[in-house]
Amino acid sequence: MRVPFTKMQGAGNDFIVLDETRQRYHLNPAQYRWLADRHFGVGADQILTVRPAPSPAVDFEYVIHNADGGEVENCGNGARCFVRYVHDAGLTPKRCVRVATRSGVLTLQLQDDGRVTVDMGAPVFEAERVPFEPTGLTPQPEGDWLRWPLDVPGVAAPVSVAVLSMGNPHAVLRVDDVDAAPVADWGPRIEGHARFPRRVNVGFMQVLDRGHARLRVYERGAGETLACGTGACAAVVAGIRLGWLDERVDVALRGGVLTIEWPGLREGLAAHVRMTGPAEPVFTGVVDVPDLH
Repeated sequence: MRVPFTKMQGAGNDFIVLDETRQRYHLNPAQYRWLADRHFGVGADQILTVRPAPSPAVDFEYVIHNADGGEVENCGNGARCFVRYVHDAGLTPKRCVRVATRSGVLTLQLQDDGRVTVDMGAPVFEAERVPFEPTGLTPQPEGDWLRWPLDVPGVAAPVSVAVLSMGNPHAVLRVDDVDAAPVADWGPRIEGHARFPRRVNVGFMQVLDRGHARLRVYERGAGETLACGTGACAAVVAGIRLGWLDERVDVALRGGVLTIEWPGLREGLAAHVRMTGPAEPVFTGVVDVPDLH
């Protein structure tokens, strides 16, 4: 099956964008995995699909598949590329669009400088909604929140994590030097930890000062990527609640800088998170997707 696509990137997090507004391709998980494969397919961290609006309240449906073929709830960097794509492709004249995701509705604003601001919605802190199973753990109070001591197989001492959801689950660790952080070792161990029933994205954050942080993220189903928008949002929200950060933070990831804003301590924990960052087209093409099962 011949499938047209657009390759895009946001702060080094790269995506294949499929336009299903006129035709559905009905790809299966094996075919999504093939597309994302950097040796046999096109290569990407995730595949983003544009579909017609499922209701009059939104402009499009935004569907995300990880490199392992699984569908996931949300992707912030992908959302920026999504709105840039639908605008550049002439699918809408709007510079502000609302899209339906598995985790709710996102509002995306294309700025005059080409960057995109995404209203990422409110963070979720209730353990059962992350989901996270804390039974039997004794939390460590810090700021106006908690960190959880997680026993990680192969790691000598408990790992202290902040746990929340940005439409997808995140565990945030504070490290002294993000370059030396054990991302490749601890990342997969925490991602698949039994206390996270749907697995978890793992962020390793170094706080530089109250307005700047460095971050590496081991993404659920993708491994370490150059950038993770929801991971940056989760890390900043955690840092604000734990007393480390102010409400506007520039987060330096390996692929670029994202600006995250959350006024939750002033306006209440249900305040929305705003993320601003780049979104760039790379190339377009048509690929023959094999019949895989």
